[in-house]
Amino acid sequence: MTKNIEKLMAEALPSYLDRDCFAVVTAGVQETSRLLENKFDYIFFTGSPSMGRMVMAAAAQHLTPVMLELGGKNPCYVSDTCDVRSVARRVAWGRFFNAGQTCVAPDYVLCTLEMQRKLLPALQKVITEFYGSNPRESSDFGRIVDEKEFQRLQMLLRSGRVAIGGQTDEKDLYIAPTVLVDVQPSDPIMQEIILGPILPIVIVASVDEAIDFINNRERPLALYVFSSDDKVVAQVLERTSSGGFCSNDTLMHLILTSLPFGGIGCSGLGKYHGKFTFDTFTHQRGCLHRNMGLEALNALRYPPYSQHRVGIVCAASGVKHKGSCTLL
Repeated sequence: MTKNIEKLMAEALPSYLDRDCFAVVTAGVQETSRLLENKFDYIFFTGSPSMGRMVMAAAAQHLTPVMLELGGKNPCYVSDTCDVRSVARRVAWGRFFNAGQTCVAPDYVLCTLEMQRKLLPALQKVITEFYGSNPRESSDFGRIVDEKEFQRLQMLLRSGRVAIGGQTDEKDLYIAPTVLVDVQPSDPIMQEIILGPILPIVIVASVDEAIDFINNRERPLALYVFSSDDKVVAQVLERTSSGGFCSNDTLMHLILTSLPFGGIGCSGLGKYHGKFTFDTFTHQRGCLHRNMGLEALNALRYPPYSQHRVGIVCAASGVKHKGSCTLL
């Protein structure tokens, strides 16, 4: 969160929330660590996996339940059977929205060499269509959040080879919409979440190789697949695991309140959005009310247990027919 957004939240939220129930605390890692020493009923955290581990460890001291929305390197598999122009538009929008600084952005593309040859000119055309010939002058293209993140992203640009973009300006915190090719799985850009306007393309020979590539890494927050073949989409869905899944588009599953949003494994724990948010913050408490009468009916459950009583209990609680049973 930027300093300006932090300030806005601290000033605005108290105007809309009951201060006796809600508090806004602006703090860094040290202060947050001290805050987590207190006992809470529930902790909802959004951030990096490393910080998520710290939050979960602190919560464990009080056995406090947690919801962790972390992140992950979200794969985007593009099959050879698809509308290349539509793929380029939807992938470019998802990757370069907010200068790539969203946790559900497609982090890298998996495709064949043949598809890469088709996709690169389509991406170049779409980037120009979205942001003009010079994206730096576009009011629709953002900047990197701070100097530290800019320098981190600049280091990642050394991976592979720049096929599109690559221009930077540290004073303006500007990194152009960039596509990298000749990227190897061992390259630095494939070792961490990018969170910037950089899209690496990794070559795979088939959908099976793409699935193996995805499954050999931590489970992502989102997984995308583009294909005109429903069988390919189903294959990727059924043989992989991720927090969320979206076929033939990017980011859009996030806005549907009818779908749960959250990670799995290294990308998070729990879910929210819409009613799922209400359920996340709700303890579902089992409750049975009985009256004091008809005590004679309870005699069968009390010891001593004779064979006669056991026979009656077994007969009363046994399954009578498929899909039905009688319980005392």
